[in-house]
Amino acid sequence: MSDGRWAPYVPVAQRRARAEREIDRLRRQGDPAAPVVIEGRTIARTFWGKAWCDTLEGYRDYDNRLPRGRTYVRNGSVIDLRILAGTITATVSGSSLYQVRITVKPLPASRWQIICRECGGSIGSRVELLQGRLSLGVMARLCSPQHGLFPRQTEISLSCSCPDGAVMCKHVAAVLYGVGARLDQQPELLFRLRGVDETELITAASRAMPIVTAVPAAGKLLEGEDLAALFGLDLAAPAEPPSSAAPSPDAAEPARAAGPAGRRRKAAKPETAAPARYDLTPDGFVKWWK
Repeated sequence: MSDGRWAPYVPVAQRRARAEREIDRLRRQGDPAAPVVIEGRTIARTFWGKAWCDTLEGYRDYDNRLPRGRTYVRNGSVIDLRILAGTITATVSGSSLYQVRITVKPLPASRWQIICRECGGSIGSRVELLQGRLSLGVMARLCSPQHGLFPRQTEISLSCSCPDGAVMCKHVAAVLYGVGARLDQQPELLFRLRGVDETELITAASRAMPIVTAVPAAGKLLEGEDLAALFGLDLAAPAEPPSSAAPSPDAAEPARAAGPAGRRRKAAKPETAAPARYDLTPDGFVKWWK
């Protein structure tokens, strides 16, 4: 509102044109804008983006502002959105260009430690974590309204340069929905925003996994006959190891043939055992050799 009157309504096409001019201006200044681009009507499509929007819609007293915020973010009014540690800043195109600043308190260390401890052993890798490929139990734990990773309503402070005196104006609501869309593409930004390191969840998982160091007992090892029975293969017998005993003096002198005098019988070539026709690959499968 200005001078006791509401700011004049600006059509969507005019707001988009202003937004494009502002984006071009920032690019020419060497500071590329980071607009929020929504394809279709769905704002968030992944686990992290949806969970952020669900948390936002769970805040009390903001119901009347959220629908306008959804409209603004869908029509491209959030022309520059930055998510840093503890801070969200944005430029929103409305009746004018407005600056939005949202501060989020760091996640309390005690709450983060409990999350790591309770989720440890359930997350296999950072890729699984950021892609949201988690069990239902881990998802529910991370999204817990009071004890999870997402900020409570009391942990967020909102401000906008527009003349609307509401705690959450439509520009702020659009930015908060824009955060959900941005988390679809960069879910790690949620951890940056809350001041925690997502790799600690993976470290907790690796600590929770048992490490086997004991050597199996002799009776637990599979010998050749056991492998043949297990896989139904006809395994060739391995070659006999050469004897380490010293040859006898008689063996050093080749045996004389019973033929003409002075003619020696050629020493027979030692027979070479057929090579084993199988081997085990590192994955534990039998590799057949012809």
